[in-house]
Amino acid sequence: MLAAASRGALAAARTRLTELAAGLPEAAGVGGVANGLFAVVRLLDGAGQLRRTLADPTTDAQAKNDLLDNLLGSQLDPLPMQVLKDVVAQRWSGARDMVDALEVLAVQARFLVAQSDGTLDEIEDALFRFARIITREPELRAALTDTQVPVDRRRQLVTGLISDRVGAATLEVIEQVITTPRGRTLEASLEEYATLAASIRSRSVATVTSAVALDDEQQTRLAAAIGRSLGRAVQVQVEVDPKVVGGLVVRVGDEVIDGSTLHRLREARRALAS
Repeated sequence: MLAAASRGALAAARTRLTELAAGLPEAAGVGGVANGLFAVVRLLDGAGQLRRTLADPTTDAQAKNDLLDNLLGSQLDPLPMQVLKDVVAQRWSGARDMVDALEVLAVQARFLVAQSDGTLDEIEDALFRFARIITREPELRAALTDTQVPVDRRRQLVTGLISDRVGAATLEVIEQVITTPRGRTLEASLEEYATLAASIRSRSVATVTSAVALDDEQQTRLAAAIGRSLGRAVQVQVEVDPKVVGGLVVRVGDEVIDGSTLHRLREARRALAS
């Protein structure tokens, strides 16, 4: 979780990236921003002194730009360099927050291309589905999060599992969160980026836990009802968990609406015990 100052800096950087993409003649052009920023993230992950220098608020902005030009000017294309310089000019709570933000921006850039070519819905759904698979399969989760297993081996495992079921952009994001967890759980990272995909289309994500599967018509009606309640468009992601007994548990961000039978039984027990 980013600190408050860093959240503000990231929000500003995300807005500028969206504006940059909107100003390009073709959205595909922002794909180069994703490639460049992913490369920068890998570089900074292994270069502690460099990332601390770039995130240091006492270092002059021009000095940072000169450093970036000298180090990466011949390797990084102008667009990702522009985004990178904008990021290091922001005030970050810590160097790690800055690198985390660069990863978010790289993923956002990849998603903006997907939005243009009509595949963003597929990416969002695939990230949520893979997060559910990881939750249900502890042995798979252990294999993918074991830092003793070489990065290339974990990448090969993911590729073998899903490369024929998801697009290249989805696979790239999943590989990124598996090989570079950044202090987050694997499920949290996948859900964070699925939510980012939804936010690009100005939608909130409602995670609904139900005792039984919901068909497409039921999900559509539920999304409409939740959207009316919140006053904004909502994308529903359904998890089936027989333990809720009946009803639904709805989570939108930090807000949880528990209408399950299990919840009502617990409330009744507490009332009787008091």
